[in-house]
Amino acid sequence: MPDQRPASTISYLLERAAHEAASRGITFIGGSFLSYAELWDGARRIAHGLRGHSVPGDRALVAAQEPEGFVRAFWGCVLSGVVPCPVAPPADASRWRAQLAHLRSLLGDPLVILPKAAAGDLPDVGLRAVTVEELSQAASDDGLHHAAAPGDLALLMLTSGSTGASKAVRLTHGNLLAAVAGKTEALEVGPADTTMNWIAADHVAAIEAHLLPLSHGADQVMATPETVLADPVEFVRLLAAHRVRVTFTPNFLLGQINQALARGTAVHRAGEPGPDLSRVRHIISGGEATVTATARAFLEALAPYGLSPDVIVPAFGMTETCAGSVFNRDFAARDLGTEFPPLGRPVRGLSIRIADGDGTVLASTEGPGSGGPEPEGTGGGPEAPATGRARPSGPGSEPASEPGEVQVRGAMVTTGYFGNDRATAEAFTADGWFRTGDLGRLDATGRLALVGRTKDSVIVNGVNHYSHDLEAVLDELPEVRRGHVAAFPVRPDGADSEHLALAFVPAGDPADDAAVYCALVAIRSSTVLHWGFRPQLVLPVTAAEIPRGNLNKIQRSRLRAAVEAGDLAHAARRAEQVTTRFLGAYVAPAGDAETTLAGIYARVLATPKVPATASFFDLGGTSLDVLRLKLEIQAAFGIDDVPMATLLQAPTVRALARRLTGGRGADGDAAYDPLVPLQVTGGGTPLFCVHPGLGEVLVFVNLAKYFTGERPFHALRARGFGRGETHFGSFTEMVDTYVAAIRRTQPRGPYAVAGYSYGGAVAFEIAKRLEADGDDVAFVGVFNLPPHISGRMQEITFTDGAINLALFLELIGPADVERLTATLRPLPEADQLAFLVEQAPPRRLTELDLTVERFADWVRLAQNMVHLGRTYEPSGSVERVRVFYCTPLRGTKQEWLDGQLRRWDDFTRAPNAYIEVDGEHYTLMSPRHVGTFQATLRRELARALDR
Repeated sequence: MPDQRPASTISYLLERAAHEAASRGITFIGGSFLSYAELWDGARRIAHGLRGHSVPGDRALVAAQEPEGFVRAFWGCVLSGVVPCPVAPPADASRWRAQLAHLRSLLGDPLVILPKAAAGDLPDVGLRAVTVEELSQAASDDGLHHAAAPGDLALLMLTSGSTGASKAVRLTHGNLLAAVAGKTEALEVGPADTTMNWIAADHVAAIEAHLLPLSHGADQVMATPETVLADPVEFVRLLAAHRVRVTFTPNFLLGQINQALARGTAVHRAGEPGPDLSRVRHIISGGEATVTATARAFLEALAPYGLSPDVIVPAFGMTETCAGSVFNRDFAARDLGTEFPPLGRPVRGLSIRIADGDGTVLASTEGPGSGGPEPEGTGGGPEAPATGRARPSGPGSEPASEPGEVQVRGAMVTTGYFGNDRATAEAFTADGWFRTGDLGRLDATGRLALVGRTKDSVIVNGVNHYSHDLEAVLDELPEVRRGHVAAFPVRPDGADSEHLALAFVPAGDPADDAAVYCALVAIRSSTVLHWGFRPQLVLPVTAAEIPRGNLNKIQRSRLRAAVEAGDLAHAARRAEQVTTRFLGAYVAPAGDAETTLAGIYARVLATPKVPATASFFDLGGTSLDVLRLKLEIQAAFGIDDVPMATLLQAPTVRALARRLTGGRGADGDAAYDPLVPLQVTGGGTPLFCVHPGLGEVLVFVNLAKYFTGERPFHALRARGFGRGETHFGSFTEMVDTYVAAIRRTQPRGPYAVAGYSYGGAVAFEIAKRLEADGDDVAFVGVFNLPPHISGRMQEITFTDGAINLALFLELIGPADVERLTATLRPLPEADQLAFLVEQAPPRRLTELDLTVERFADWVRLAQNMVHLGRTYEPSGSVERVRVFYCTPLRGTKQEWLDGQLRRWDDFTRAPNAYIEVDGEHYTLMSPRHVGTFQATLRRELARALDR
């Protein structure tokens, strides 16, 4: 007989489902099926295993990237009384260490629980770690688990992943249960309703999407974000394949599906019947504003497959309210003529009020059964009825309250932030209402509509990013006047999501086109490296055009209003004119191949249109974008492999189309050319940078952008990546080849050459050769390498070389090196390579389009570099070198400088410069450090060349 007792903790939800719906459970897309009975048993094992690591009340960071491992670890924590805190690496992986250090301090040395496959990616900041697999091996427990109370802390959810200073939202068992009950009633969900979630578990929507079906013993489907975002139409296919009734998505995915369908992407595969979407009852649209036109187009496109016209349910919620707590079930009936529909009414147990800047309540409403009179001291009065209803002003009209700050109160609302009393105090009014930071109004029927935000943030594709986080990064750019940059949201007409706009004052002469263009490129590059997406608008303005308040604080809402009113159109035109001057006027693609490529470039770079003659790199492409470009081109043109050299040396749509249609896209280049022109604008002396020991030059892509408009930046790439290319036979042959390539591009000096790691020795030999020919070499840069390398090259075995490459490609983490070295050394070489690829995160392999065979080819090329270096001994001299040094692979920075790097003094005729830079040997040009590194490098180049 079903247990009718009301749940007092979320633990009871799982226990009840395990006993009453034992055969139901979770289908993991691309993985396995986990019944609730199996989850209950596994969670108890993990809880038992956690007893040796933590006590009830302790916190644990639970890796959120892999759904099945996360769910198991989450419930193990709950049953043991340990408080789980889902966490995932930020978009900029180099910031992972700083974020973990912050969380270590905030949460008090939490345990880290993660899958074995991700253990190597964890930076060492002193945190204890254990894998899900280790915990799952614990003996079956004694049948007991931690007895929690409704008011006990059940979960910590981090605010915006865009900053290392995240806050941790406290959510109790009572909060989560109230949220589940409210959603159940509002959406009429029951045990027969299969649900689907694809949002990552570090977002509160994923937690609620898991608890809701579990509370009814209903089946649920879990996919990863990568599964859906790689092919948005897959979302539709999954709905049909698993007979899903309820799911959630931010509006941007609806827009991506519309675009894919318009491009002809098939909803079903050839030979298969069309999907049946008639079972879908609710697609909850939240996380960002629902755009009615986007939703309407989605519904119309999928109506032939049985999708009901009333499935879209706009919603509102936030981490602090346990995700969605306001739903608009009337969208199809009442709001299809709006631009942005109201978000609906609150669920049972939630109250909403609108307050002005003085705290006066303008309107309020509450969900069914919220109960209780309005607390004393909240304002209100005759003009602000308690229900938020107003007198109609005409037939069918629904006048709304005046806009004000949206404040909420209820059983599902957090009590505050863990370890941050100040943030908690600021988040609540004196009478206990939570301040959402949103501006909104209530219509005559009590439906909430948002009109803006009081918090300075930008919501892009459902993710909240704080303006000050990016501004702090951009403020460090030498091209930007310090304290004169602002990040704020805009929404172009018809856009499916908010877009980022940036206003800035150039540090240089605002009338100098080169200075403004350099600033535009630096800002775009730094933004995409920091937040993972590109700004829609970058506006060069005057200081007077950045509005400020009485305390000199930038008023970002007024900047948004100025953009929407057209008051900054001149700044947009200025940016476009300057860009056109450096990139040339728009040239439309010609022919099918160019048109297809232009569409791919536009999607990868998130821009409306791409000139056929502009370089991918000049358009803002990053090293990761090159890899995405490669995958899309291979899929669109049906080519198994487009060599990286083809993309690097034919970076325009027109040049690449010629390569692909000429038959060389799949077979390699006709002739090896070591020179890769990553940036060709500017009248300064070109810089030639030599690859590190791995032979590849992608590491320079992000660095080269900062030289735009200043000097060309050429990278030298090793021979052997293209099909049929042989490796260099000697160190001398490599130097000869590179010198010849440099002279073809720049026949006479002065020259500027540099090299990263192994490339530093090659750059030194190139400079010697150029000087011997009578040319002036004004700059020789060495990035963290001593002159004597043969000893180190002798030490590097095949295993070391393979592990170094895997580390460089982020297939493994530094913490893995010692363990993997011991594991791999006894194995045959082929098995070593296969093992390393098996250890790599699947997402990273996909990004790199890396197979065992391609990894093996790369290892062999890197091993050839090692072989050439074993007999290399420096001799002779150049005028001087500039050595840029950072934390070495082993030992201290000072020992590295004094014991190794200063030996360059033996091979120069004038005093050398030793310049300290941020980062470690493998990270000094990572997204986290490239901004400061480029500024230092450019400054030293200017000193050497502008003399």
